Amino acid sequence: MSAKTLLKNRSSLTHKVRYAVSNPARIAPYLRRTARDSWLRLKHPDHVAYYRAVMASDTSRNPEAAVGSRSHERWLALGDMQFTYLKEHGLRPDTRMLDIGCGNLRAGWRFIAHLDTGNYYGIDISPDILISAKKTLATYELQDKLPHLTITQDLTFDFLPDAHFDVVHAHSVFSHSPLSVIDQSFRHVGRILAPGGFFDFTFDRTEGAEHQVLREDFYYRTGTLLALARKHGLEARFMEDWETRPHGQSKIRVTNPT
Repeated sequence: MSAKTLLKNRSSLTHKVRYAVSNPARIAPYLRRTARDSWLRLKHPDHVAYYRAVMASDTSRNPEAAVGSRSHERWLALGDMQFTYLKEHGLRPDTRMLDIGCGNLRAGWRFIAHLDTGNYYGIDISPDILISAKKTLATYELQDKLPHLTITQDLTFDFLPDAHFDVVHAHSVFSHSPLSVIDQSFRHVGRILAPGGFFDFTFDRTEGAEHQVLREDFYYRTGTLLALARKHGLEARFMEDWETRPHGQSKIRVTNPT
């Protein structure tokens, strides 16, 4: 990403006006989304409940678009990108994996196919997207791999065992999360990581002012998230090799100190 992009504040009036002038066809959809989100925030002050309602609305129209894919081809490409990256970083069939925000298994079906039976655990806050995930599972005929697909209310992982997961993965989750949700995950993820395991997550990066748009998209500085992880006794590093991927987000890896 360019320095100009990383300094951009998408919540500023100046940016909104410039974007509207350059993209007039997107003004009406943006206004509709703003009205919908304002109403949902009024009904659901809690962020998890609010974003669950957003996902219900988006999934009802198009489950693949709800997880951020403009087309089926893009849905396939983004899933393959996540799978290929983790495979390059040692994802083996015997790896035990937790996929946070598994969505409709954009990458998950590839993980499930690769991993040994029962080794994939996907969680999401949206029951609607998990119903779509089960359809994806059937489409790719992966029922015999017995993946776990579970709805969750938070990121305390209190229903999961200690030192169990070799890989914890969260793609396009923290890009939709306030800092309190990220802090909660850091507070608890160390307990469920197996010795030598790691937690990879993507985020929308800014090196300017941290900001959010419609309480749906959150932009953080790298240093903020590294410091937050370290506050909870975790080691954290920016994954430079992810930056070569054709994806607009950045990635951090968190591990337990040895």
